[in-house]
Formats: sequence, structure tokens, C-alpha cells
Amino acid sequence: SRASYVEFVSNMKVETLIGCHERAFAFFGGVTRRVLYDNMKTVVLERDAYGDGQHRFHAGFLDYAKHSGFVIKLCQPYRAKTKGKVERFNGYLRRSFYVPLASRLAQSGQKLDVVTANMEVAQWLAEVANARVHGTTKEPPAEALKREVAHLQALPAPWRADIAAARPQTAAAPPVVPRPPAVVSRIAQPSPLQHPLRVYDALLERVAEGMAA
Repeated sequence: SRASYVEFVSNMKVETLIGCHERAFAFFGGVTRRVLYDNMKTVVLERDAYGDGQHRFHAGFLDYAKHSGFVIKLCQPYRAKTKGKVERFNGYLRRSFYVPLASRLAQSGQKLDVVTANMEVAQWLAEVANARVHGTTKEPPAEALKREVAHLQALPAPWRADIAAARPQTAAAPPVVPRPPAVVSRIAQPSPLQHPLRVYDALLERVAEGMAA
């Protein structure tokens, strides 16, 4: 459908990424079966870690993907063609929305922040991006999305958002075995107040006496 969703954020944490996904799926009215990503660390930690095409994904994000029912697909490195549609839209977003808004605010002595950007972009999506006749489909994305929704998966229940629980857990520490009373008593006895160097001094004195004899 070429329908678009845009959200501006102030950090790149995996919790933020997952929250954006939940709001984007709600915006579209369902979940796609596959989602294509660039090779960012909040999604994949190491490509081909377990063999060709067997990647090591971020444990928390992988858990969210399984919960939502979509498959993670990765762009091929150094192949801009893989994500061409996204890059073209980013250019359109910059020219049609971001630069004009930033310039308008600058004229009044204001700076563009995340809150303002998200308020403005919601209106831009509804009135401009998703309402225009798309050059490829020859129809407004909002109209095409109405047909597309029927092919999307149902929205899942909210994810538990427990990143720590999704990480591999370390082995539990072995239980502490209490010492026998006899050992405790022995440890409690005062040790002789003799510095280790005093031991070496005594040995040297004995050696010297033996040499003199």
C-alpha cells in the first residue's frame, strides 16, 4: 500500500524500538508477517554467527518478534537497493516535512524537538503522505491500506517489556555450605602476632650462627 508511519525518538534503546513497533502496528491495524531491518545492534548482534544466514539476534527484540508473530529479515550489507523504498521515503520525509517545519520554527526563534515533531508528523501523514496519489501505485496509500489490512495478522496483546528476562540467564551460584563447628572454632582462635618477615629474620640468624660455628 506504501502507507507510512513516522515517529521521532530521542534515543536508540531496544525498549524504545519495541514501543515504536507497537504503535506502528496499531497505526496500520495489524502485524506484517515479515519486517525488514538494517543491521542495527538493537536487532542483530552478529550476522552469520551460527552459519550462513544464521544470525545472533538481540535476545529482547527476538522475544518481541516471536510474541508479535513476525519474522526478522535483514538487509544485505552494502546493498542500498535492498531498502530502496525506505531510503526514497526518507528523502521525501526530509524534503516535504522535516526541513519546512524546522525552517518555520527557526523563523519564530524556536527549535524542533521530539514532542513537536511527533505532533506535526501525525497531521502530515494524514493530510499529505498517506493522502497523496503515490507515483508507483497510482492511488493514495490510505485507500490501498484499507484493502491491505485484511491480509495483516491480528494485533497481539501488549508485550511484557521485560528485556532482562529475555536475556540468557547466568547459572545460579552454588549454595553456601555452613562450616562444621570444629572448623569455626579453629578459625576463631587468635593467630600468633608474627609478621612473615620475622620468620625470615630468624632463619637468617640460624644460618649465620651455623657459619660462625
